[in-house]
Amino acid sequence: MTARAQALDMLRAVARKDADARIVHHFATDPGRLERMGVEAAGLYLDLSKQAWSAEGFEAAIDLARACDVEGRREALFGGEAVNNTEGRAVLHPALRAADDADFHALGAPVSKEVAETRRAMARFATDIGSGAETGGTKQPFQAIVHIGIGGSDLGPRLLWDALRPLEPTIDLRFVANIDPRDMAEALAGLDPETTLIVVVSKTFTTQETLANAELAKAWLAASLSPRRMAKHLVGVTAAPEKAEAFGCGRTFGFRDWVGGRYSLWSAVSLSVAVALGWDVFDRVLDGARAMDQHFLEADLERNAPVLLALAQMFNVEGMGRQARTVAPYAHGLRRLPAFLQQLEMESNGKRVKRDGSLVDTATGPIVFGEPGTNGQHAFFQQIHQGPQVIPAEFVVVAHTSQAAADAREGDAPLWSNALAQAQALMVGKTEAEARAEMLASGMDAAEADRLAPHRAFPGNRPSTTILMDALTPEAVGALIALYEHKTFVEGVIQDINSFDQWGVELGKVLARAILRDVEAGAPSEGLDPSTAELMKRLMV
Repeated sequence: MTARAQALDMLRAVARKDADARIVHHFATDPGRLERMGVEAAGLYLDLSKQAWSAEGFEAAIDLARACDVEGRREALFGGEAVNNTEGRAVLHPALRAADDADFHALGAPVSKEVAETRRAMARFATDIGSGAETGGTKQPFQAIVHIGIGGSDLGPRLLWDALRPLEPTIDLRFVANIDPRDMAEALAGLDPETTLIVVVSKTFTTQETLANAELAKAWLAASLSPRRMAKHLVGVTAAPEKAEAFGCGRTFGFRDWVGGRYSLWSAVSLSVAVALGWDVFDRVLDGARAMDQHFLEADLERNAPVLLALAQMFNVEGMGRQARTVAPYAHGLRRLPAFLQQLEMESNGKRVKRDGSLVDTATGPIVFGEPGTNGQHAFFQQIHQGPQVIPAEFVVVAHTSQAAADAREGDAPLWSNALAQAQALMVGKTEAEARAEMLASGMDAAEADRLAPHRAFPGNRPSTTILMDALTPEAVGALIALYEHKTFVEGVIQDINSFDQWGVELGKVLARAILRDVEAGAPSEGLDPSTAELMKRLMV
């Protein structure tokens, strides 16, 4: 039996014992629990003390990380080795936010110089648009940007913009991802082609949804601008610049194949955000992510925030069979965080085979869902408090979400007090006896209290992690996203899967093209399954 298999067995055995214990009791029997399970990293504070593990369970999780050689795989990631083994690629998103004098290599080839050159080009472009030195084809300054992308080319930049946008931005930044033409129509509504920049983001410049939307935007520009002038309004961000130029982009910004889509927001993929926020703000986002990279590289496993966050999930999923997790950001600016994490985690680790192609021996890719607090409290929190399934929760809490809140009498306390209360309630719960006593104290008669007590009881003992930040600064947002990137990587190492390919996305794309060919032919092709053929006929009417 390998060291990994032994460590997995030990984790499962300890988890079975911890399943019978109550989290709140661990604080009484383990006085050092909060200090040991509270970690500061790159301006964030993580409290993992409300997780279901005992001190023994915590140690078993650390032992698992060591047995899986998390430290060695971490060195391989930052060393530019072929971590993405199915595609033979390095995975070097940390290089995108590294200092200018960094020396990253992808499969032995130096990459940091090229990264720095692209970064300088982005900074010049952002500064020139902000100052008015860079204009559209009719010499008018740009007042709006339409960012076209999907998946990693959309979710990361959109999250950054939502988190950091000023209340009155100087540039109106809009995003289009859905191939439904309504998405593009809404984005273009009220804009002037002569003052609008279209940024098309596609790694291969072949993504069906992105190119369909880009064609719509191009036609919209062409109705007002000549082809020569229109080129000033089309920018491509891609690893295939020749295709972007052939499309009509007057300018392109590149990134390499060692940048995975869902890890690419640190690159030119976020060009539109860097322009709209200003380069200084975007550069501070990179600073925050770089600080988390240093923490991940240097901190011992027992004090390593991404490692501990990953181990808490492994303990819940693999140790206790909990196949879902909710993420509740208590900050309106982070409202897209759950959607971003759905792609980051479920596309990365939703795999059925290990790196060597054999079937997995652990659960992988738990379901991630969420809504911003306090909205989620009035939606699915009923389920996580009183439903039969135990769903671990993650609370992302910001002390000061805005200047308006800071100026208010109570500040942000009404918001973050709800987050603390939800985490507390999930852990402590309420017994039927406590519920009955409350009702009797309120004057309810005993028979009615007996009838209602089961309905008002909460089982409690439901785990959660809380992540605190002081404010939604660019540095804190960068650190938070990098924290989750490294967490996802650590989980993949422990599960022995490749977190950096996404073959599950491809089959549907191939079949969609085949269906479109049938539509063009006017009838379902021979051999198409009866259900799909019937649905196609009804839709073609």
